[in-house]
Amino acid sequence: MNKTVLITGTSTGFGKLTSITLANAGYTVIAGMRGTKGKNEAVAKELSLISNIEVVDIDVTQDESVKQAINAILAKHGKIDVLVNNAAVAGFGLLEAYSIDQIRQMFEVNFYGVIRMYQAVLPSMRKEKNGLIINITTGASGHTLPFMIPYFASKFGVETITEGLQDELKQFNIENVSIQPGVYPTEMNSGVKAGVHADKQAIAKEYDPIATEHFNALGANLFGKMATYNMNPQTISDGILELIQLKEGTRPLRFPLDAIAEGTDVEFIRARAEIKAKWQAKYSA
Repeated sequence: MNKTVLITGTSTGFGKLTSITLANAGYTVIAGMRGTKGKNEAVAKELSLISNIEVVDIDVTQDESVKQAINAILAKHGKIDVLVNNAAVAGFGLLEAYSIDQIRQMFEVNFYGVIRMYQAVLPSMRKEKNGLIINITTGASGHTLPFMIPYFASKFGVETITEGLQDELKQFNIENVSIQPGVYPTEMNSGVKAGVHADKQAIAKEYDPIATEHFNALGANLFGKMATYNMNPQTISDGILELIQLKEGTRPLRFPLDAIAEGTDVEFIRARAEIKAKWQAKYSA
């Protein structure tokens, strides 16, 4: 059966590649992005020329934009079988050097944007008593790193959304999965796509030279690993396709795709699930 798949953040990176991958697999793809008549007009036209892809203008930070886009999709297609919450922004800098406005801007996309999308698609999915929502989070799914604290905080928030909703939505046969990618050579990491960075330079200077040295070493290590392990963004798109094709009820809550971790991410996820089960047993006893 053909499925209608809505993907956010399709102008670059995982979103664009996944749109093409799923369209080639025969799915009806709704490629969501903002600025289809502006900065993203060229890529919007590019994707529109591909069979099975329909481009929709949607800004996940704006309530009305999300509402109008979802209403238009449902009016035309009748349902949304799969939602891929991919739209996100990254950013670097010391936490003290971030203004609240910068952090708020990051959360509007990475965290509140996900909630907006959920609340927009869930009524139709509940009506159908069927659905799959895939959230792209981060390879550091249960810990953090310096110089990226706001980013990781926003992604950890999405992890809690995924985990909590798995129980809340069970009666409606709606599944949730978080994909946890490692470091991949996408526009988000190459600097081509603008990030939301710390903006209090005077404070940042008070941490130097140690902070800059630490940041540069950390960055060199991460990007060096990316090259060593030949991290290919297609891995994420293929993972999303695999999740969609899995039989209902067999999909995992978390789906790590990080070769650099060499299985430690899987180990961490398993250990966390076991500890949670023990905690829940204590409270239900």
